[in-house]
Amino acid sequence: MLVEAGWAAARAPGPLRAFHKRIASRRGKHIAAVATARKLAMIIWHMLSKDTDYIWARPALLARKFRSVELRAGLPTSHARRGTAFDYNIPAKRAEERSRVEKAEAAYAAATSRWRTRPERPKAVEKAAE
Repeated sequence: MLVEAGWAAARAPGPLRAFHKRIASRRGKHIAAVATARKLAMIIWHMLSKDTDYIWARPALLARKFRSVELRAGLPTSHARRGTAFDYNIPAKRAEERSRVEKAEAAYAAATSRWRTRPERPKAVEKAAE
């Protein structure tokens, strides 16, 4: 299930998508999905152990998803009242949240673009190690 969540994270804007792209460019998309799944597991562990929320969550989208689950579970509808889930229907609010996570994705990509890859080991060192 974590790998499936990793694939979904690779499609959604945010730092996890930038992480997936970086790994996929070096190792391939399947290995990148597993690496993203592992990163998700670590994020979940930290969130649970520190009792915090995901920093790059999109509040309006999250509220809409929770409300959708509540309605499918049989909770009553509240007509003529606009809750937090209504914010997702406001294009400016939705665009602002998306641009915030896209900026975070760009910042992650910019920070990791300066990282150097490990230099190849010379053949003499590899034979000496054997």
